[in-house]
Amino acid sequence: NREMEMAISFHNSYLKAPSINPNPKLPLPKQLFGLNLSSLSSFNSKTTCLKFRSRNLTKPVKCSVSQATQPATEKKSQLMRRRDIRNIAIVAHVDHGKTTLVDAMLKQSKVDSVEGPMPQTRFVLKKALEFGLAVVVVVNKIDRPSARPDFVINSTFELFIELNATDEQCDFQVIYASGIKGKAGLSPDNLAEDLGPLFESIIRCIPGPRIDKDGALQMLATNIEYDEHKGRIAIGRLHAGVLQRGMEVRVCTSEDSCRYARISELFVYEKFSRIPAERVEAGDICAVCGIEDIQIGETIADKTSGKPLPAIKVEEPTVKMAFSINTSPFVGREGKYVTSRNLRDRLYRELERNLAMRVEDGETADTFIVSGRGTLHITILIENMRREGYEFMVGPPKVINKKIDDKLLEPYEIATVEVPEEHMGAVVELLGKRRGQMIDMQGVGSEGTTFLKYKIPTRGLLGLRNAILTASRGTAILNTIFDSYGPWAGDIITRDQGSLVAFEDGSSSSYALASSQERGQMFIGPGMEVYKGQIVGIHQRPGDLSLNVCKKKAATNIRSNKEQTVVLDTPLDYSLDDCIEYIQEDELVE
Repeated sequence: NREMEMAISFHNSYLKAPSINPNPKLPLPKQLFGLNLSSLSSFNSKTTCLKFRSRNLTKPVKCSVSQATQPATEKKSQLMRRRDIRNIAIVAHVDHGKTTLVDAMLKQSKVDSVEGPMPQTRFVLKKALEFGLAVVVVVNKIDRPSARPDFVINSTFELFIELNATDEQCDFQVIYASGIKGKAGLSPDNLAEDLGPLFESIIRCIPGPRIDKDGALQMLATNIEYDEHKGRIAIGRLHAGVLQRGMEVRVCTSEDSCRYARISELFVYEKFSRIPAERVEAGDICAVCGIEDIQIGETIADKTSGKPLPAIKVEEPTVKMAFSINTSPFVGREGKYVTSRNLRDRLYRELERNLAMRVEDGETADTFIVSGRGTLHITILIENMRREGYEFMVGPPKVINKKIDDKLLEPYEIATVEVPEEHMGAVVELLGKRRGQMIDMQGVGSEGTTFLKYKIPTRGLLGLRNAILTASRGTAILNTIFDSYGPWAGDIITRDQGSLVAFEDGSSSSYALASSQERGQMFIGPGMEVYKGQIVGIHQRPGDLSLNVCKKKAATNIRSNKEQTVVLDTPLDYSLDDCIEYIQEDELVE
């Protein structure tokens, strides 16, 4: 799953302080001001007023961590808190109501909403806990008839323990919410009329950023965007000092690796737009132009006395795929960019904004090897290029192995499956065939659902999603996340069936498909153009089978008293992800 975080920043202004202060030593903000949302970064805003009523809450608000863990390299005596800003990240699985909840928060704060994030809950939460960040747990969709708040809280607590959270982090504040209704509260049976309790908990439990206001300039580039006119744009938060447009700075990877640059343009974020700025202060999040070779993890520092912050390490790719120009008879029918030069330029341009991706030349001039953090990472690029008008072919995904001390290692992932008990046996058999090792199994709720947790080679996940859906009749839910590299697990068979391949060029006919569907499941219906060698279905047995799907019924001069009715099965409708999971070594997706 590609991870995009949703982050919200709060500014103080003219609102009255909430009615309860569990920590008298911590002054309460006078106003909640400015709400902003973005991907992979959080930005502050100074124009939008967020209003909510104070209320007498039935339970006191308790906070898991009063302040983020302080790195040993910083001196506390020089640092202070900015109390007018709160940077938060929304972390949750798919379909857990992130978008709906944030839409309700934005509606209450008078901002226009945007699309929600992509999920990788465990990975993002692990990183947040490692940095010692404070956590507020929101149990969403509490209005559903099958809601199990106690189970959810216990499961969340177990996850925190598993991720080595501190005792303070495990004592998290819980808010119960219904994003669709725009309500929240401190107990599942007593929700307020709006999301006020959630905002109050954010203000009280999440501290402002720790800054060195009067120190030498330090800004860590945590994300990179690319603009055709402005070039690379570094995004990050100022940890110390002041940054001004036109300022000369040092760009450092380490103490011994620095270069000089000049800030040509400076932006801050208001609502969902970049706004030019002349100056930003410590604690602000901004976008910086003018440093063409800036990388994630580098520090923009004071020209004379600035020092680098600890660098961010970009995770290495685990999966690669071959991209090549389209050589089928259908070339040029739909795409606008079809040459190898078009393909090369687009792929290498992607590296400007997608730093976890790698591109290298393949065995031929028309082939390129693209490596990424999993199949989803690469398929997102494929879909974006398709929408932009690029026409090309891709081969099956292959894992990137490592060799350490003459031992072959391959990537492993943690796979979790929620499946009804009646289909559990078939799913367990599938995971076992793919070299999966069971870590945990437990019953979940009263619906007869079983939760399975496996450590499995990334190779074993290729094509697994469709296989599990078939085995469970569409009822299983599969989630995966990269774990580590481990010993080579041996050979894995990911597909037992062959393909049905078109025998000749032409247009498919109902007459031919009626007999072809007896050999397997078809991808095409009648009246579709096909070419010789095109995959048109899944063979019900191992090995490929060539079929004439264009054959027409022979015409005769004999009148038939009874017309023969042809009943065709509905063809399989595979998505891009499904097609990439399906293909094997000698097959391509066009």
